[in-house]
Amino acid sequence: MHTKQTVRYICEHYQSGNHYYYKQELITHDTWQNPSSIQWSAKRPITSKTFRVKEKEGYKTITVKINKAPAEVLLFSKRKQSV
Repeated sequence: MHTKQTVRYICEHYQSGNHYYYKQELITHDTWQNPSSIQWSAKRPITSKTFRVKEKEGYKTITVKINKAPAEVLLFSKRKQSV
C-alpha cells in the first residue's frame, strides 16, 4: 500500500483536447535505506475519475501540457502495377 508521499498522479493534456491520466509509485531495486536505488515506476493508466478523487484526497497531482506539432499527413497516389 502506498502513502501520499510515495505515489503521484499525472494528467497529460494535449493540444487536441485529449487528456490521459496515469499513476506512478516510488519503488526500490535494493532497500529503502539505499537512496540511489529509489525511482518512480512506469506510468500506469488510470481513469479521470480516479485522478479527480485522489486530487481531492490530497495526493500529489501533476498536470503536464504536451505541445507536440500535429502529425503531417502524407498523400500517396495509387499506381497501377504492370504485369
